[in-house]
Amino acid sequence: MMPGPTESEAPELSVVIPVYNEEENLRPLIEELGGVLEELGRRFEVICVDDCSTDRSAAVLEELRRTRPWLKLVRHTANSGESAAQATGFHHARGGVVVTMDADLQHDPHDIPRLLDALTEGVAAACGVRQKREDNWVRRLSSRIANGFRNLVTGDRISDAGCTFRAIRREALREVPIFNGMHRFLPTILRFQGFRVVELPVSHRPRVRGQSKYGIGNRAWRGILDCLAMRWYRRRCVPAQRWAVERDEGR
Repeated sequence: MMPGPTESEAPELSVVIPVYNEEENLRPLIEELGGVLEELGRRFEVICVDDCSTDRSAAVLEELRRTRPWLKLVRHTANSGESAAQATGFHHARGGVVVTMDADLQHDPHDIPRLLDALTEGVAAACGVRQKREDNWVRRLSSRIANGFRNLVTGDRISDAGCTFRAIRREALREVPIFNGMHRFLPTILRFQGFRVVELPVSHRPRVRGQSKYGIGNRAWRGILDCLAMRWYRRRCVPAQRWAVERDEGR
């Protein structure tokens, strides 16, 4: 068993999981995830960011971390959304690679080794593309339309922007702007900044506990505005890699 890192020993891998009202899913998720990560043979940490849940999610995580030194709990004092929870996780992550995933058990932790293997030299992020989606036809259709619209407006080509199962080099996250909806546009932002992003198929499991937090009603108009903002950002952003080189040269 690979122990969790000590405070003076940085982990090699950080897993960031936003949590909002997922008390029934957390125990099976952490148990399955811990087994997969221990088999990797790397020092790791799992950071669960509780976005002010109204159920027992935080209490369940408190209980789980008593016997898991690698499990950390960070709590928001107000419900701020998935993007804010991811950003909080990024801030606390110490690993050289950050894996993001949902807490609803629809992401399969056994895909993590494949995501990590895809981070070959020169690749900053490996993003999952859900295969055989276990959602109803309304969600599948709306997702297909949304992906097509965002790619048309932004000029990017992302197969599944709604899949937040990703492995990202932490150094690539330093210049990412934080805003509501950031988690859906993270691969596009990284590409605009000059980083290489690859996609690979991942499993998608049906939700058997809890309720989905997203639907057409709370995504459509905000998604359109976000796409327009990304179009503006593409024209105005300074590629992080170029800026870093100039900074290192003292310019």
